[in-house]
Formats: sequence, C-alpha cells, structure tokens
Amino acid sequence: MPLNEKQKRHLRGLLHARKPVVIIGNAGLTENVMLEIDNALAHHELVKIKVNADDRAARSAMIEQICTQTRSELVQTIGHTASFYRPAEEPVITFPRNL
Repeated sequence: MPLNEKQKRHLRGLLHARKPVVIIGNAGLTENVMLEIDNALAHHELVKIKVNADDRAARSAMIEQICTQTRSELVQTIGHTASFYRPAEEPVITFPRNL
C-alpha cells in the first residue's frame, strides 16, 4: 500500500532521532548490502541509509533499486541520506487514525 503525504510526514517526524543504519560504500549495492538493508527493514520498519554515490543519477538508481528489491517505500531523501519504510509482519509503528 502506498503511503499518503500525511503518513510520510508522520514518518519524517520519527526519523529525526535516527541515525543511518546502513552505509553504502564504493562497492555499491552488493548482495550483502541488500541483505543487510532487508534485515534492517524487517527489524526497524523505518530506516535511514547513507548512499555514497557522487553522481546524482547513480544515487537515484540505487534508491530505486532498494525500493524495488526490498518492497519498501521511499519516505524522503536529503543529500546522500535516504529513508525507507516497510511495515513489519507485526507493525511497531502505528499511524494516528486521522492519517
């Protein structure tokens, strides 16, 4: 289910206190990095990932690949940091009713 803007705003508020869980280095999106991102989403639901790519197009391609392979939704990008959300089997993050 895609997130609406109010839900994304709620998640962005939760992101302020969080640090990047995964940092993508020079090797790019390897199988191990993708596995780590998938595990982080399963455990935390909402994660920040630092994408170290100099080229904006390469960074966007990596972000799109992460969304596709992990079945997560992009919440926001700020510089080299992207935030993703995927509800867990037993969700910890709940949305207020008016969202």
